[in-house]
Amino acid sequence: MGKSTLLLQIAASLARTHGPVLYVSGEESAPQVKLRAERLGIAEGGLYLFAEQSLPRIAAAVAELSPTVLVVDSLQTVLARADGGEVGGVQQVREAAAEIARLAKLRGMASFLVSHITKGGGFAGPKTVEHIVDVAIYLEGVRETDLRILRSVKNRFGSTHEVAVFRMGERGMEEVVNPSVFFLSRDRRPKAGAAIVPVLEGTRTMLVEVQALVSPTKYGPPQRRCAGLDYNRVLVLLAVIERYLGVHIGMSDVYLAVAGGVEVREPALDLGIAAAVLSSLRNRPLPPHTVVLGEIGLSGEIRPVRKAQERLREVEKLGFKRAILPHQEIGAELSLELVRVKTVAEAGEALGLSG
Repeated sequence: MGKSTLLLQIAASLARTHGPVLYVSGEESAPQVKLRAERLGIAEGGLYLFAEQSLPRIAAAVAELSPTVLVVDSLQTVLARADGGEVGGVQQVREAAAEIARLAKLRGMASFLVSHITKGGGFAGPKTVEHIVDVAIYLEGVRETDLRILRSVKNRFGSTHEVAVFRMGERGMEEVVNPSVFFLSRDRRPKAGAAIVPVLEGTRTMLVEVQALVSPTKYGPPQRRCAGLDYNRVLVLLAVIERYLGVHIGMSDVYLAVAGGVEVREPALDLGIAAAVLSSLRNRPLPPHTVVLGEIGLSGEIRPVRKAQERLREVEKLGFKRAILPHQEIGAELSLELVRVKTVAEAGEALGLSG
């Protein structure tokens, strides 16, 4: 995923600007970490590496070096007590996290703890680890792509609505300054089965492309497949499309994906999914330079979305000319042509996909 790579880059940056940093590696040997640092071009004199698993020896190294920052990679490998318990056990992890937190507060030292995710989706160790720390950050991504999203899920001193987007490259994690450019194809020519939707990741607006392929079923029951979308929500939207637009896709295979490998669970994506499916079914591209956004209710109505103004500003910035959206107040003058719709039927007519 890139946890160790990102933390090594952060440690080097902090060592360059804030004083000595102690990087404790419990999973990898010192030569392995050194090879990664050389690949990343890291050679800061204030960055100290200590390959160790014993918490008492880690505490002794902290006392000797007095670092401004401590990095422990990872918490599961730290042995809090030598007189019992297995490495990575619940009790060991809980005690190690509590002792490192106490040590950090005593010395006024910032600490980064790497913790793996369990099959249930929580911090290993268990959730008491998240309770101990001040800030909990998840690094998310898809192994088949080089995209990574850093998302805060707990923050005692600030907002949890911010996200950072990175790409994993040969030189480590590189910030994606404008994620919309990354997710959208450079070829803006209209194509059937594609819809552009402005979605929110935290407080950041990103434009993503929803792609759909609808084709007649030839063998067996119709297939429903989606990548990066909520499968159950897709089934509901397909039922709404059939009921209120009079289209027949019950005997067709439907494949849906969000381009770029990102996962989106936002209600504002509903209208984009419906538009992409209709576009593929009719084999008609959406009008050029057009985006769509809106939540679809079970009765076929288009419901308002949050922070519509911020979304549309990003749309305007990227050169789009027209937006299909719900009836709601925007509160700002935009150069976009805004087409407000109340139902999926009206949205189909505005996009030229009805009939």
